[in-house]
Amino acid sequence: MAAGIMDGKMLAQRLREDVKLEVEGLKHKGITPGLAVIIVGNDPASRIYVNAKKKACEETGIYSEEFALQDDVSQEQLENLIVQLNRRADINGILLQLPIPGHLDEDKLLMAIDPGKDVDGFHPVNMGNLVLGREGFLPCTPAGVMEILKEYNVQVRGRECVVVGRSNIVGKPQALLLLREHGTVTICHSRTANLAEVCRRADILVAAVGKPEIIKGDMLKSGAVVIDVGMNRVEGSKKPVGDVEYETAREKAELITPVPGGVGPMTIAMLLKNTVKAARLAAEC
Repeated sequence: MAAGIMDGKMLAQRLREDVKLEVEGLKHKGITPGLAVIIVGNDPASRIYVNAKKKACEETGIYSEEFALQDDVSQEQLENLIVQLNRRADINGILLQLPIPGHLDEDKLLMAIDPGKDVDGFHPVNMGNLVLGREGFLPCTPAGVMEILKEYNVQVRGRECVVVGRSNIVGKPQALLLLREHGTVTICHSRTANLAEVCRRADILVAAVGKPEIIKGDMLKSGAVVIDVGMNRVEGSKKPVGDVEYETAREKAELITPVPGGVGPMTIAMLLKNTVKAARLAAEC
């Protein structure tokens, strides 16, 4: 029997409607949440993501402002822009679209963003809060994954959770969020011995390694819950594929997210929620 589909697109749309109502309520109080999006260079994928974020802001009533910079922008110029945005009362969230050109110091730029405006959840202060279990902005993709699990009543407590991928953006924070919900968590990466063997232990598997269809159906425990964070372009294919080989995985899993239409829409929904949260926190100051 094929796995049930966890529809992130449908859930994200419902969350966006909730955000829209929340923004309307804030506007009645004279508060308009504002998001600044910085994009450097002409990376086609980045442009698609930025356009999607701008459209989502427009649909939910969030003010957004784009700063499109040439790929030869200097570190100093970019840091100065971030400092200016930190000072602006009408900007509650600052998003630096990644990746950025190699001559720029990504860590320094992310650290330059005011932690209270770090709606991507990448600043060391927010990452530290995540590690310590304190309040802060959560990275959008891992937070979206947790919302999907909650929506489909997937119990994390006491279950074996495997995260394939150890990036600072998804893998590490995802593991921490699963741990926060009392899952028993294993992180796999490129040097993990016997990857298939480890994956077969998973009651909940999150694939976030960025390699097309690296997780096959025969690497899964029967009845596993499979979250596919991957979004990979493959030559000869019109649509992207995930990190999970979808058709074979569906035969083994109980629940699975599709690509596209799974985790991707949730990432943007969580960005909107973080921006509204930042606006609320700023208004309380």
